[in-house]
Amino acid sequence: MEIWKKNLYVLWGTQFLAMIGMNLVVPFLPFYIRELGVTNPNELARWSGLTFAGPFFTSVIATPFWGTMGDKYGRKAMVVRAIIGLGISQILIGFSQNVYQLLIFRMLQGAISGFIAAALALVSTSTPREHIGYSLGVLQSATAGGTMLGPALGGFLADIIGYREIFFITATLCFIGGFIIIKQVHEVEHLDQSQTKQSVINNFKFMFTNNQLRIVAITIVLSQIASLMIEPLFALFIETFKTTIRYVSTLTGITIAISGIFMVISSPWWGRRNDRLGFKQNLIIALTGTGVAYSLHMFVPNITSLIFLRAGLGFVRGGILHALYSITSLISPEERKSGMIGVATSLTIFGNMIGPLAGGFIAGNFGLNNVFIINSVLFLICSVIIWRFFKDKHHTEKMITNEIKVVEFGNE
Repeated sequence: MEIWKKNLYVLWGTQFLAMIGMNLVVPFLPFYIRELGVTNPNELARWSGLTFAGPFFTSVIATPFWGTMGDKYGRKAMVVRAIIGLGISQILIGFSQNVYQLLIFRMLQGAISGFIAAALALVSTSTPREHIGYSLGVLQSATAGGTMLGPALGGFLADIIGYREIFFITATLCFIGGFIIIKQVHEVEHLDQSQTKQSVINNFKFMFTNNQLRIVAITIVLSQIASLMIEPLFALFIETFKTTIRYVSTLTGITIAISGIFMVISSPWWGRRNDRLGFKQNLIIALTGTGVAYSLHMFVPNITSLIFLRAGLGFVRGGILHALYSITSLISPEERKSGMIGVATSLTIFGNMIGPLAGGFIAGNFGLNNVFIINSVLFLICSVIIWRFFKDKHHTEKMITNEIKVVEFGNE
């Protein structure tokens, strides 16, 4: 098996395990906080929000730094560091004796982890250019799949063994993943990485002074804000349906999970299309389709119809984020690739922080339906930005290369 394929499949498996582990207990953090002694409902809500957001605040700052270190000292080293760091942080969280320690250890997790960004950088640098779209699409399916499966498995384990022990299970999964990566993943060296002199600040400057990367950065932030505006409030939206369906709880769970299932299915499909047809056309379709799908939420008559709509939403959303990461990798110079993926991931996390805050503000002041209007408009704006300003140079170069090969073959 080719090295890039072996790396991709091994990292897919370890990322899938890590994402399952990360999502085993995150949805149930309020219950763990209650075990730590916070019983007042208002205090419980406040601490739940703080501990949930803690890793995002530190990872926004730390992820670009670790990406730059990957360019200097090797991407595989950063992947191993990230997953081992994630495991260590989970052990510390499991030993927390009060909510203050829990918050500190959650913030430490964000600072020392960054596994997804490290894996993206390693895969993107070891994969041939003509397969970048497919590879990062496959890798995104691991994130979506682990995020989808983790809460269901975590709820089952919590009822059997309790919340604290789940963190130790997550740590074990991370350490196993790290051992597998050390043994099975091989970094393809393209340059003397120890001579790389880039800094985090220089990488941010490069992102926003390069015309094409600046468009990618804006699209990442706006699309992630739009995606996360409604997702934390989605259970409230489901409550607005007045139904007497017998298995309404089951249908509600399916409705929430179905989008993730179809993202897992569609991400590799979109990746192949990107490699074959170029990124611009597919991004316009995916962004427009996502905006339309969110707007249609306001008109669905029942939960059954909503399930089909969420399936379509997951399918089109599966074509967005990994395509933007692929473009970042393809445009970035070889000596900056890891650092630029780190910057792109940091912008993703920033959008993930702003989205829920914006969604909560809009829903609280203007109503839930207006959240769907705003996030739909944001996706459509992203589509216009890509259509108007993005130049798919990678696809153009590929077409020229293929034409040259055809001419050479005809002259033989």
